[in-house]
Amino acid sequence: MTDDRYERIRQRAHEIWEQAGRPEGAHMEHWDQATAEIDEAGRPKKAAKKAAAAKVEKPKAAKAEKPAKAPKASPKSKAKG
Repeated sequence: MTDDRYERIRQRAHEIWEQAGRPEGAHMEHWDQATAEIDEAGRPKKAAKKAAAAKVEKPKAAKAEKPAKAPKASPKSKAKG
């Protein structure tokens, strides 16, 4: 890890810790969140757009609707005679 990246992550993790009310024992969560934010900010915009576009599903052609079938009459509903 470069010194600059490490320092940015450290500063951001500290900000997250302060915003969370300075809780004890959550340093790894804050560090992981800061790392994710710094790495996301460092990605080129073009690559992020391509990745997002690849995830978008293309709409499928609409299928013709089948006519609704009439419910079948149950044998019990027939009158006995």
